[in-house]
Amino acid sequence: MKKMAYFFLLLPLMIWSQSNFDKAEKFFKEEKFDQAQSIFESILKTNPSDLKTIEYLGDIAGRNKSWDKAIGYYKELKQSKPSEANYYYKYGGALGMKATQVNKFKALGMIDEVKGSFEKAIAFNPKHIEARWALIELYIQLPRVVGGSESKAIKYSNELLRLSPVDGYLSRGHIDEYFKRYKVAEHQYKRAITVGGSKASYLKLANLYKNKMNEPEKAKSVLAEYKNKKG
Repeated sequence: MKKMAYFFLLLPLMIWSQSNFDKAEKFFKEEKFDQAQSIFESILKTNPSDLKTIEYLGDIAGRNKSWDKAIGYYKELKQSKPSEANYYYKYGGALGMKATQVNKFKALGMIDEVKGSFEKAIAFNPKHIEARWALIELYIQLPRVVGGSESKAIKYSNELLRLSPVDGYLSRGHIDEYFKRYKVAEHQYKRAITVGGSKASYLKLANLYKNKMNEPEKAKSVLAEYKNKKG
């Protein structure tokens, strides 16, 4: 009887919490982040171990570029559920963004943890696409003397190719574009369009023509092709 009494006492609180969570989630999806944050924070006070609420608060902090807050939320998630790939990915991403805002010496000391977080995301979820994209970006942007490596970026691009051909060709094109091999990048983006026809593929090729190869007419033609295909 005691257990049943506790259940009925807690039931209104559970219903309140769920209805508020739904409301906050709706605000988040509508990109009304201030309203969502306020409700999520009130939920967390009554249920401090709700991982989904903590994750949403981390995501909101990230969107607001409040990297220390985002890192704190994602770190808590990692500790609560240490085998969840996405928590490591998000933690690594927030830490990497913070590294861009601190002095170079402090940033250098953060690189290994950023890299390690993305690698753990892949270890826990071998099909994690976003973590591979993050590592590609890290390896092409880092100077070689502190761990930058085009060959390692290509390694992860090849892994993407096996998991998702569109991401594979787009990532290889991104690497080639970064190193100013524009004709090779053009070829990779065209292959991405052929195998998937995603909006991202058309946009990458159009942006390459417009911003790197000084061929605005080709850019217009690519966008028109996508519009006609969609229509």
